[in-house]
Amino acid sequence: MSLPNGVYRADQVGSFLRPKAVLEAREQAAQGQLKPEQLREIEDKHIADVVKKQLDAGLRSITDGEFRRQWFHVDFLKHLSGVELRGAMQSTNISVGGTMPPRLVVVDKIGHPEPIQVNDFKYLESQIAAAGAKATTKVCIPSPTMVHFRNSRDTIDEKAYPTLDPFFEDLARVYQEELADLYAAGARFVQLDDTNLAYLCDPKMRSEAEQRHGDANELARQYAALINAAIAKRPADMTIGIHLCRGNHRSQWFAQGGYEPVAEVLFKDLNVDAYFLEYDDARSGDFSPLRHLPPHKVVVLGVMTSKKAALEDKAEVVKRLNEAASFCPNGLKQLCLSHQCGFSSTSEGNDLTEDEQWAKVKLEVEIAKEVWGDDLSV
Repeated sequence: MSLPNGVYRADQVGSFLRPKAVLEAREQAAQGQLKPEQLREIEDKHIADVVKKQLDAGLRSITDGEFRRQWFHVDFLKHLSGVELRGAMQSTNISVGGTMPPRLVVVDKIGHPEPIQVNDFKYLESQIAAAGAKATTKVCIPSPTMVHFRNSRDTIDEKAYPTLDPFFEDLARVYQEELADLYAAGARFVQLDDTNLAYLCDPKMRSEAEQRHGDANELARQYAALINAAIAKRPADMTIGIHLCRGNHRSQWFAQGGYEPVAEVLFKDLNVDAYFLEYDDARSGDFSPLRHLPPHKVVVLGVMTSKKAALEDKAEVVKRLNEAASFCPNGLKQLCLSHQCGFSSTSEGNDLTEDEQWAKVKLEVEIAKEVWGDDLSV
């Protein structure tokens, strides 16, 4: 079987460690010492550099490193009309340093007043072209479930949405509009980043979600329907991937539990082309849920980790790939390799250096070529 367009045997989730200059410029902008256009100029410079570094490392699915974001989800979702940031999330899972993401509150009908990611996509594509590379311009945006899962009924305005069916319909519509804008600009690969289906695999988080939203099995099906509606109008030549992980902030995780509670919904109900799945340690369970994988879909298996600086043992990675392949209808043909998540899902980044980050990426490419051959697109 062939891989979906834009998916490679050595692939990636999307984010890279932010250069110090980008972090400093963002802080200056927050304090009013830099204008937005000055911040963007600095981001542009370092995005051009990270494009070259990805290509030099052997990757062919190229992102902007999420250098323009502080949080993987908030910096996109705050551009939807009707969505506001109010305070911070409350959670029993306190992150390193006590950092908690902003709370997203729905205060009015949700809208999509203008394209959110298009200008970023165009700049990234221009830098790939400037490098003379044949590669995929990868767009990463948060899953639409991120507007709902951590909220409750009291954070979704009842005047705007007396019932939740219209809320989910509007949420799907704004994603349809954003995907249409991206497609018109030339984008052909979009990844939805979703922690919530993975959080439903954690018994504690599953119980907490049921207190907010009711039966967790029904919630998983509702999320599959939401995502399917959000991508329903995409053209046939736009590839959609979905990434699941259990939290990734300064090398810390927030959930644990195998995929079995959501496996059938994930693999049989979701109309995506590729799955980017966290599998870097025992928290993600065994590979048996892959038995539900349809024979025409692929999994980018995150058996390497972005959380630790140490390089993986090559033989152990290959062993785990083969173990996973034993559960897939078409074996290794349905698998690719990546790290379990990005290296910097938030601006702080994980606990390793840039040199260690790139060494891990180069090792990943090396392993993929040994397993599948030099052409990583087949």
